[in-house]
Amino acid sequence: MIQGSMVALVTPMMADGAVDQVALYKLLDWHVEQGTDAIVVMGTTGESATLDEGEHCEVIRLVVEHIAGRIPVVAGTGANSTTEAISLTRCASRVGADACLLVTPYYNKPTQEGLYLHHKAIAEAVDIPQILYNVPGRTACDMLPETVGRLSKIGNIVGVKEATGDLSRISAIRSLAGEGFAIYSGDDATGCASMLAGGNGVISVTSNVVPALMAQLCKAALAGDRGAAEAIDSRLAALHRDLFLESNPIPVKWALSEMGMIQKGIRLPLTWLSAEYHQPLRQAMSQAGLI
Repeated sequence: MIQGSMVALVTPMMADGAVDQVALYKLLDWHVEQGTDAIVVMGTTGESATLDEGEHCEVIRLVVEHIAGRIPVVAGTGANSTTEAISLTRCASRVGADACLLVTPYYNKPTQEGLYLHHKAIAEAVDIPQILYNVPGRTACDMLPETVGRLSKIGNIVGVKEATGDLSRISAIRSLAGEGFAIYSGDDATGCASMLAGGNGVISVTSNVVPALMAQLCKAALAGDRGAAEAIDSRLAALHRDLFLESNPIPVKWALSEMGMIQKGIRLPLTWLSAEYHQPLRQAMSQAGLI
């Protein structure tokens, strides 16, 4: 089981929107050096919705090859079309990803039975460990704990990224899916509490800019050291909040640019961070010791 701080990695881009391979490798090496436990590539934070299928698969390949087994790589391969999700998942498996992260189908609002059959079909089509991803604030689709429990019985569905911020779901999913099923928080603001309540880690936006601190936080929380974990979490609270002043990944890309880690590149329909949010985010970065 992958545990701890799993960065929801941004996709570095040049001013024209092209993927910046040099900056991507720089970020990957930095995360390994800083103690990040796993890379999650081509998720929401990676702007997967704006890359075509060829680009999507190529970025996964670049990440897997450059990481070269140093830490696990989880590839985002979800889609609102079951056939497209199968195609992306096959691609990730073919290039050597360690697992896949599959968001619930967005926009078309499937039933719980539809969600079950969608994920069952992908799991049966591609023999790679698969992590469910529930983020109803983005998808208008909420996978209920009971559906997660049903899907946990399928051998290669190994965990869930639960991004509702509802801590009661940790115990509900745990009771339905069992101890061997991984539960990851997808909400930085409640990630520490989630792990202290029995979760296995955080798939984190905040980790993009403070990977060492997030790794330390996760290590303390997973060890049951509440005092140490909450002390770090308190230091990062403003960052957890202000990295969502506009739609993710707009603020985190701006922060990484301010740190000199990436260029000012983002794809439409996303735009660069509005000027009115620069100072609040700088203050949050200062509180975390970044600047």
